[in-house]
Amino acid sequence: MDAERLPHARSADGSLALRPLASDDRERLLDWRNRPHVARHMYTEHEISTEEHAAWFERALTDPARRYWIILADGVEIGLVNLYDIDPAHGRCALAIYIAELDRRGKGIGTFVDYAVLSYVFDRLDFNRICCEVLAENDPGWRIHLKCGFTLEGRLRRHIRKGNAYHDVVLLAMLQQEWPSARRMLERKLGDRGLSLNP
Repeated sequence: MDAERLPHARSADGSLALRPLASDDRERLLDWRNRPHVARHMYTEHEISTEEHAAWFERALTDPARRYWIILADGVEIGLVNLYDIDPAHGRCALAIYIAELDRRGKGIGTFVDYAVLSYVFDRLDFNRICCEVLAENDPGWRIHLKCGFTLEGRLRRHIRKGNAYHDVVLLAMLQQEWPSARRMLERKLGDRGLSLNP
């Protein structure tokens, strides 16, 4: 089985899947990263230049401490998920997700993406821990992780400066020992949405 291939799901209404980032995704990601509704939940929100993006994209394709996938809904690219700070020595990594297409939000896609990535981290990589940092004002962003079984571990107060304002950051994580019960819960949730999972 391809180590980069993650679980996918089908329902009577369509399909959800993740595919590895490819070289021809460069322009798509520049567009997404510069959309205001995406940038406002990032640590920086300046307009990203073509040159800056090209350097970032090259690192995204080659850095062994990062892994990126495009989120597909019915075969259409709608967002990005990535692992970063991948540390095999300590069995841990961090997670970041965004859905760029606004009309696809609130449809359970975040639950599927969390499930697929958690399955990869704990079942394939056999890591001990996955964590994520989310700007505190991005309520939907961090609450979806809580609903998917992550534990709220803390809050970094006034941790990020954007313009003239400081922002708190919410810290969440899941441990390998918590994954079996989270997996059963997520499989039930996705099943209730009519999604059939394929590993």
